[in-house]
Amino acid sequence: MSHTPVPTRPLGRTGFEITTLGFGSWVVAGGGWRFSWGATDDTESVAALRHAVEAGVNWIDTAAVYGLGHAEELVGKAVAGLPAADRPLIFTKAGLTWDPADPAAAPRRIMRPDSVRRELDDSLRRLGVDHIDLYQVHYPDTGESLEYAGGGFGAVSPNATPIEEYWQVMAELKAQGKVRAIGLSNHDTALLDRAERVAHVDAIQPPFSAINRGAAAEIAWARAHDTGVIAYSPLQSGLLTGAFTAERAAALTADDWRSTHADFTTGLTANLALAQALRPLADRHEASVAEIALAWVLDWPGITGAIVGARTSAQVDGWAGAGRITLTPADRDAIAAAITATGAGTGPARP
Repeated sequence: MSHTPVPTRPLGRTGFEITTLGFGSWVVAGGGWRFSWGATDDTESVAALRHAVEAGVNWIDTAAVYGLGHAEELVGKAVAGLPAADRPLIFTKAGLTWDPADPAAAPRRIMRPDSVRRELDDSLRRLGVDHIDLYQVHYPDTGESLEYAGGGFGAVSPNATPIEEYWQVMAELKAQGKVRAIGLSNHDTALLDRAERVAHVDAIQPPFSAINRGAAAEIAWARAHDTGVIAYSPLQSGLLTGAFTAERAAALTADDWRSTHADFTTGLTANLALAQALRPLADRHEASVAEIALAWVLDWPGITGAIVGARTSAQVDGWAGAGRITLTPADRDAIAAAITATGAGTGPARP
């Protein structure tokens, strides 16, 4: 199969050369669970996954909790028929466990050693592979349920597993060859320091976009420690695509987690204004608004790649060209000015 050339960057010290964009499977995980994006079509989802790979994307991000295992099953179907040379790297996560009898309940943040090992075996089975390329801790263990707040951590139970204990387990899984690299998602710099004293952190996965810029300190930490950085939600769950509107926000169904999130309610006006402010830059680069928003994330020093979701092959085509865009100093100034003028989000407007 002949792939369209896509820029790659080294993921820290892992030896992986990953494309600057990866396919995110949260959006295709289907309905019926707490953090669903609403109903999806499995056939269309598998087609979108394969289309991304055909477009040159060489890694897929997923997690056990997405669709309560369903996203991993879809990823497994998508890669099963591919020749070995064309198979993408698979990155998945552990640490959010759920009650099958109550799928609508918020998952619990659990990283006990026995739970981690069981989750890994379950992920391997669903994905139909014999190893995971990058295995990540989804959130710090708190022993409590997760209430999604764009990276908010919530309460910590006295029974929570310390990071030193669960990171040692992750290091052991790597040494055993069940996983090739290990990473931490949604961990602050204090926790990253504690983990690094146990074993090297191969990669981190923070939320980062022109709206949510709060992980700048974690990205700087990674850069200083030769750790790869994979940004999630670089389009802020659709707000920075240029296609999202106030009418679409109002029409979100009750089973779509975005319907009650502040980014889509109280912060919606400012967020949409920022997306519109990117349109002149998109026109100048003959690109989509989404591609400019992604180029801004990829331009941030220390970031290796960004996760982008898609429900359809057409949506993949709307962002696949972002890696070819090089922002100019004037572009950076214009985006920083737009962030400041609209008041969208939080965090520094430039490095």
